Amino acid sequence: MAGSESIQCPHGQTRLTKHFETRAVENHGDGWSLLWDTDNSDLWDRGKPSPALIDLIEERRDLFSPFTIDGKRKKALVPGCGKGYDVVMLALHGYDVYGLEVSATGVSVAQEYAKNELANPQSYNFGSSWEEWQEAGEVTIIHADFFKSGWEGMIKFDVIYDYTFLCALHLSMRRQWASRMVDLLSPTGQVVCLEFPLWKDPSLPGPPWGLTGVH
Repeated sequence: MAGSESIQCPHGQTRLTKHFETRAVENHGDGWSLLWDTDNSDLWDRGKPSPALIDLIEERRDLFSPFTIDGKRKKALVPGCGKGYDVVMLALHGYDVYGLEVSATGVSVAQEYAKNELANPQSYNFGSSWEEWQEAGEVTIIHADFFKSGWEGMIKFDVIYDYTFLCALHLSMRRQWASRMVDLLSPTGQVVCLEFPLWKDPSLPGPPWGLTGVH
C-alpha cells in the first residue's frame, strides 16, 4: 500500500468532494481506487456492519431467510463492499455472499477481514436478541467494476444490499445503476438500500450526491 496522503480541502468542501471535483465520471472508479491506495478509506469506513441491516434480516426472517424452499443457500451481493463488514455479517446469518470492490487494495483488505472475522466473529455481527446459531455461508470478494458484466457469471442474486453505493455514484449513472440491478437480481430477489443524505440538493457536488426519492 502506498504511504498515507491525507487529502486537504478548502473550507466548505469535504475531502471526498474535493477529490472528485475535477475527475471525469468515467474515471471515478480510479478515483476510489486511489483513495484506497493512499490509505484514505477512513472517509467511509464505519468499523462494523450496518445495525439497520442486522435488525432487518433478524426481525423479518419471513422475508430474509437465507435458504430457499429446497434448502439451498441464497446468494447475496454487496457492491462497493469496503472492508467487508456487511459481507461477513450476512454470511454469519447463513447467506453465500459476494462482496464487490473496484480497488485491488480494498479487495485484499476485505479478504483479510473476512478470513479473521469468520474464524472468530465479534458480537457486533448480531442483534442483542439473536440466539439462533447456524453454519456460516461462504464469502467471495471480487475485484471488478459493478457496471461491467462478466464477473457474476450465471449468478442471479436473491438479495443485493446497497449501503451508500448509489449515493456515491454521479447522478448521470443512476439509470445505469437501476438497469444493472435488474440484470443481477433473481426474479424473486430483493434490493435493500440504505442511502443518505436525503436532505441534500442533488445539484450540489458529491460524493455523496443527494437523493430525493426512489430511483
